[in-house]
Amino acid sequence: MNPSKLLILALALTSVPCTAQSFESEHYDFQVETVAEGLEHPWSIAFLPDGDALVTERAGRLRLIEDGTLREDAIGNVPEVAARGQGGLLDVVLHPDFEENKELVISYAHRNSEGMTTRVMHATLEDHRLNNREVIFTAEPRSSTTRHFAGRMVFDDDHNLYVAVGDRGEKQRAQKTDDDAGGVHRITLDGEPAPGNPFLDNPATNDTFYTVGNRNIQGMTRHPETGAIWSHEHGPQGGDEINIIEAGTNYGWPEITYGIDYDGTIISEKNHKEGMAQPLHYWDPSIAPSGMAFYTGERFPDWQGDLFVGALAMKKLVRVELDGDKVTREEDLLSDWGERIRAVTQGPEGTLWLLTDAANGRVVRLTP
Repeated sequence: MNPSKLLILALALTSVPCTAQSFESEHYDFQVETVAEGLEHPWSIAFLPDGDALVTERAGRLRLIEDGTLREDAIGNVPEVAARGQGGLLDVVLHPDFEENKELVISYAHRNSEGMTTRVMHATLEDHRLNNREVIFTAEPRSSTTRHFAGRMVFDDDHNLYVAVGDRGEKQRAQKTDDDAGGVHRITLDGEPAPGNPFLDNPATNDTFYTVGNRNIQGMTRHPETGAIWSHEHGPQGGDEINIIEAGTNYGWPEITYGIDYDGTIISEKNHKEGMAQPLHYWDPSIAPSGMAFYTGERFPDWQGDLFVGALAMKKLVRVELDGDKVTREEDLLSDWGERIRAVTQGPEGTLWLLTDAANGRVVRLTP
């Protein structure tokens, strides 16, 4: 990132007129500063090479935070989205070579006469609009439900794209391998199954599947050292999970779960089954996790290597300490803050940025 641009960003952010709130944690006293507000259910944030940031609003707008200020006019030529229930404009992820090619991908809920589904579009960002748009993935079949779209995405080192699709609120679909719901798909930017996908030679399973048995992934990120794809997903009433996404793995939903249904009934008598993976960690009761990021910055050195997870239901930020792929302890941050956290990411200046899920949502950052 250009040092002069970083200085401009830092100065702009320190001049935000909203009063910062102060908090204490085990390692640091920190404050939460408002960067932008007035966003309608912001869902995802992606930092551009110059330090500016793109933010999706679930209602269907893609916004730009430029030099620390939210531009009033939205990015142009964003596709029409189905902003119903949990659906709308979801994730935005930059191509690994964005600085050269200006390419990005967005996920969103799409509706036609056959129902709603999760869709992914590839485009270029030029002149404050999306150009060269191409739909590269549409989960089939569609459904009339308006929940569990998932939509989180991440690129790997080979520039393959991992796309999470929820079970759409129809739990048994997560075990149907000819149904795109309830799993992670790995595709190329041409929309083709990625080379080496685990089910390419299995006619009973869709070629784009990388994993199956996932309920509703709402956080996905790459480990900064191993490059492994980590995710978390909503359980029902209890049983939210952290997993490492491994090729060909069945994560068990709804055959095994640590949660029960919302009406108190039993979904499954089992939480273990041969051939189905155990989560690295689970929460019971449910925190409704959303957004996740590993921290690698210099502003909070004692947090380096920790995993940060936002929570919608519990309205907190969870700091997860790890020993390799084992969770050793947790610390709850912002428990008294009172805002639903939709996304968590590390900013270019080494702070943590959060999106709050509300009709008048905010972009905030944690600073020492």
